[in-house]
Amino acid sequence: MSNAFYKVPVAVNEPVKSYAPGSPEREDLLNEYKRMYNTQVDVPMYIGDQKVFTEDKRPLSPPHDHKHIVGTSNYGSSKHVKDAIDSAMNARNNWSQLPWEQRASIFLKAADLLAGPFRNKLNAATMLAQSKNVMQAEIDAACELIDFFRFNVQYMSQLYKEQPESQPGMWNRLEHRPLEGFVFALTPFNFTSICANLCAAPAMLGNVVVWKPAETQIYSAQVIMELFEAAGLPKGVINMVTVSGREIASVIFEDKNFAGLHFTGSTDVFRTLWKGIGNNIEKYKSYPRIVGETGGKDFIVAHKSAVPSEVATAISRGAFEYQGQKCSAASRAYVPNNIWEAVRNQIIDDVKSFKMGSPEDPNNFINAVISEKAFDSISSYIDYAHDADDAEVIVGGNYDKSQGYFIEPTVVVTSNPKFKTMVEEIFGPVITIYVYDESNWEETLDLVDSTSDYALTGAILSVDRYAVELATKKLENAAGNFYINDKPTGAVVGQQPFGGARASGTNDKAGSILNLLRWVSPRTIKETYVPATDYRYPFLG
Repeated sequence: MSNAFYKVPVAVNEPVKSYAPGSPEREDLLNEYKRMYNTQVDVPMYIGDQKVFTEDKRPLSPPHDHKHIVGTSNYGSSKHVKDAIDSAMNARNNWSQLPWEQRASIFLKAADLLAGPFRNKLNAATMLAQSKNVMQAEIDAACELIDFFRFNVQYMSQLYKEQPESQPGMWNRLEHRPLEGFVFALTPFNFTSICANLCAAPAMLGNVVVWKPAETQIYSAQVIMELFEAAGLPKGVINMVTVSGREIASVIFEDKNFAGLHFTGSTDVFRTLWKGIGNNIEKYKSYPRIVGETGGKDFIVAHKSAVPSEVATAISRGAFEYQGQKCSAASRAYVPNNIWEAVRNQIIDDVKSFKMGSPEDPNNFINAVISEKAFDSISSYIDYAHDADDAEVIVGGNYDKSQGYFIEPTVVVTSNPKFKTMVEEIFGPVITIYVYDESNWEETLDLVDSTSDYALTGAILSVDRYAVELATKKLENAAGNFYINDKPTGAVVGQQPFGGARASGTNDKAGSILNLLRWVSPRTIKETYVPATDYRYPFLG
């Protein structure tokens, strides 16, 4: 039985391995990549204690080598979704009543397993299935996910410890119940850590989960399920199904036990889901928790005092790491004319120095975009810029999908601050730069704030502290994660809680206690030791 207040291990961010040439971690990871590349897998659905295989098998291929098959996934139907809900609800009572320290131990064990024997496998799967280079895989699949597990346990402990005051003669207590039903986790392709955390965060608080990973992330999703299993997560707590979005929505949002949505993906999809939930609101036992992190049109703004090399580096890293397929990736930049030439020259040199190809070669800074659909969409924006009279492609702009979905990092310069690629989300290796008059700092900040519907991340670069202060105030609502003299990417769990507002989501800040608060339903308990025996108050005489 639980008869003590437990102190959890202090969470510390997982160190990022260097993968430098000749290092043992580099050799071990590349060997695991090659092993997985040459091995065929058949990824099942995970429903309760069953691994479910179907006759609808769909090929899994690396984006950088799309003719090579690394395995198949098993596509399900609405029946499998219903089975997953039933399995989750069957597991709910035992899981929700399990003492919190037992749940914590499972995820702390998952963190240690990932830091050790699972590290290479999950990193290699992310390289293979999502075309991330060794460093991008390491900071995502290994380090960030380890941090999510460890810090969330610490936040959970903090949440449970915070209690109300009590007056003499009574004892006030606060308990945090899991939601009365199941949570639906709908996850993206681009971050393995996000996929696991969208399932794990609610589960850690005693909830049960039905999880649909993105089709282009199914390969890595299997390794996540294997990690959960190895850590001792009971069957049915997290159920993974691979079903079309339309079929899963038709079941999930009609079920009275639907209690919450944990989502990362596009703004359009999130809005559609929210409408569907609203249309069914009278069916649910409770008002569902809706947590979403969606799109971005993230910015970099340089002041006339900024150091050109710092601006150029923020653009090169912020826009092109992981092919710009980060919700936080810089997609528009504003550079003053007094430093533009120096910034321009370095950006061109940087982009021309990038090596592009398979992540199997760690010298490649740029890999493939995730799919043919993404390739076609991104390349259409590049074509638009090539054809426009008020824009110029100054470097990059080529693309080829004959072997893999490769798009050169592309820099567009426009004279129109509302040019299409300054406004619309592209989600690829394309950044558009508007060169402004150095004297128009305040006006440019207003332009940044009003150009996009999104408000996820943004960065300013300036040596002038008055300019920094003005930008911080004027762009207060333009970004949920705001960076001063840095690129707008790379949020770290426990350091920069992540999330945005406006069309970028509900800003519930993954990587902080704020997100965990969404997955509990508090109950206040007041106990009175000597109850009153007469209704009359003193004021009645």
